Amino acid sequence: MGLIKGRFTCLGRLARRWPVWLLAWTLSLGTSSAPAAASAESLPDSGAMEQFIDRMAGQHDFDRGELRAMFRQAQFQPGILKAMDRPAEAKPWDVYRPLFVNPGRIDGGVEFWHDNSVVLVRAREQYGVPEAIVTAIIGVETRYGRNTGSYRVIDALTTLAFGYPPRADFFRDELENYLLLSREEGMDPLAIKGSYAGAIGIGQFMPSSYRRYGVDFDGKGRRDLYHDVDDAIGSVANYLMAYGWQPGQPVAVPARIRGEGYESLLQSGFGTWRTVAQMRELGVTPQEEVADDQQVVLLRLERSGGAEYWLGFKNFYVLTRYNRSVYYAMAVYQLSREIKAQRAAAQSKVEP
Repeated sequence: MGLIKGRFTCLGRLARRWPVWLLAWTLSLGTSSAPAAASAESLPDSGAMEQFIDRMAGQHDFDRGELRAMFRQAQFQPGILKAMDRPAEAKPWDVYRPLFVNPGRIDGGVEFWHDNSVVLVRAREQYGVPEAIVTAIIGVETRYGRNTGSYRVIDALTTLAFGYPPRADFFRDELENYLLLSREEGMDPLAIKGSYAGAIGIGQFMPSSYRRYGVDFDGKGRRDLYHDVDDAIGSVANYLMAYGWQPGQPVAVPARIRGEGYESLLQSGFGTWRTVAQMRELGVTPQEEVADDQQVVLLRLERSGGAEYWLGFKNFYVLTRYNRSVYYAMAVYQLSREIKAQRAAAQSKVEP
């Protein structure tokens, strides 16, 4: 069974040509310090790609010749390897936060919520996730669908699957899911663009998440998270619900610390849940009213002039399942609050 019927039939005569992207990869060995140059085993001609092709053919009935032809069209992207080693989350919180919590994203969020209010309400009613949270995630990820990525997904995933040893297994799994997704949804795998890590569409779903949590929220017969805002909204809400979002429960509150007892709470992150009452005993005081029996974790956000402390609830943990960074989750939460407040203020002005 082919990837996309007839898509690669004209490429058979290229079978014996030296792949341009592999030539570029080989030439880069003398100058690049990226992980791809670490060893010969990290290159496609080491056999890793052929093993991948064999697995796709054996397990999923893909055609080996079509897969080889497709990979000849993939292009190695050394810039992706550099981007993997300098994520935005490495910045201090006071530098990271303004990248996402700023007037442009707040105004854009109010507009997005207004334009999609009916769908956002339906997503909340079906999945339990507030409109502001779904809006903020889409705002952080793609500026409300305006920037869904400039890398071809096939280039990004091939580069990382066969040229980034630290996470090669993960990205080979995502590449496998991407090819399966392309077949299931009738997409051209050489045409879709996304992030440098291979995330796709308005909500930036990795292929495995697209297949697992993507929903046809408008009932058009296919899951289109690339163009269809309704599907993207429903899928983001479905994703968060699947990871345990608790409707009506808090996300995070600022905290004040004293003494040294709190320091042990920072060592294992989300492995150290305590009640708010236990946190108080260890010198951590919430700055907003919360029930003493609520389970929380202590969060530290490093700033240029010192640390900032928060208590995160289960819903905060759920946000980190979308992106494992505490800074990311906090940016989403704070952006959601700003959007909600500005929208409420705008509505109050027009009410009689």
